[in-house]
Amino acid sequence: MNGRWTPARFGAATAALQEVMRFAQPADVVLGQFFRAHRQLGQRDRALIADTVYDVLRHRRWLEHLCITPTPRRMVLAAMMKLDGQPIAVTEAFVKSDELPWLAEVRAGRSDTLETAVRLDLPEWVYARLMAQFSPHEVESLGRSLQRAAPLDLRVNTLKATRAQVLERLRTDGLECEPTPYSPSGVRVAGKPAINLHPLFKEGAIEVQDEGSQLLALLLAPRRQDMVVDFCAGAGGKTLALGAIMNSQGRLYAFDVSDKRLSNFRPRLKRSGLSNVFPQRISGTRDSHVKRLARKVDRVLVDAPCSGLGTLRRNPDLKWRQGDADIAQMSAKQSEILGAAATLLKAGGRLVYATCSLLREENEGVVEAFLHQHADFRSINASETLAHANVTLDTGPYLRLRPDLHGTDGFFAAVMERHQV
Repeated sequence: MNGRWTPARFGAATAALQEVMRFAQPADVVLGQFFRAHRQLGQRDRALIADTVYDVLRHRRWLEHLCITPTPRRMVLAAMMKLDGQPIAVTEAFVKSDELPWLAEVRAGRSDTLETAVRLDLPEWVYARLMAQFSPHEVESLGRSLQRAAPLDLRVNTLKATRAQVLERLRTDGLECEPTPYSPSGVRVAGKPAINLHPLFKEGAIEVQDEGSQLLALLLAPRRQDMVVDFCAGAGGKTLALGAIMNSQGRLYAFDVSDKRLSNFRPRLKRSGLSNVFPQRISGTRDSHVKRLARKVDRVLVDAPCSGLGTLRRNPDLKWRQGDADIAQMSAKQSEILGAAATLLKAGGRLVYATCSLLREENEGVVEAFLHQHADFRSINASETLAHANVTLDTGPYLRLRPDLHGTDGFFAAVMERHQV
């Protein structure tokens, strides 16, 4: 019998998938809770279970079609054979004899005759919106890329190490890695090593951050003595990147509405060695801290809450936890946040609006509406801005990143400047 799969692992994977597919919370949160409740599971058990759950989420529509009666148990079995490449013999300890004919049908099942949205595992509402923006060939390419697991990207903390030093150390320790093609501080690592246990991570010399996210800090291009606000700091990855560019000088505020996110950010901040970062919880766009900084800030980054469809390689459950109606609500919230963040900027200040969405309604639509309503702001070419940072990447006036074209998560960013008045 294949050593990867045992009856205990199969049962745990089925139970974990059942919990995740309630879609009440993000998949990583649910899995974390599941593993804490099943402490007898070892590291290899957890890795196999998590990989299986995420594989099912990435290929849910196709697996449901194969399973006919798509219970979590059957979907794990189908994933074992169709995605993990296991022979039917491996499942003999898990199934009844009368299920073997069904398994044989699953094993022989093909996907090339399925509807495109099913084959690409996109909900109908997502597929329709993408088809309205891209050609069928582009949607095919994009959809396939979103079904693949994302690589592990790291950002080198240039206050503590150079990229060359990090690459040398990781390779010495047996990790396969290479420089990222665009970000000058990025490193891409093969496989899924426990990077949080590596000394470089513990020392704050590296942080986990997608290459596309790293480029947002370069678009903002803060100067060393600037006053800067990361308006939606979240987990703080971009805040740390901005602080490193500023060489720990100036003043950098990390705003967020969540105490929990800011609390989780503080250990990362401590590891980084930055002394110019000030985390601040705000109650919303009308918070007093926002009002006090009106017209005083040099640079503002708005990495707005969004559908996250550009991160489906990492968070495939997002496409099942949202619906078409959510996009209009999301774009209204994004417009409100962008408008509030813009009030912080002094004349000549720079504003970067970004999302990890692929949808025009959350991206160009929000920016164009903002520029129409704010005559004192003008758009700056994102490709030219990156060129000033010695990054050769031309996606037009806006930054538009796609996993199939650039190897990053899907990102959008617009660079704007307040007129000198």
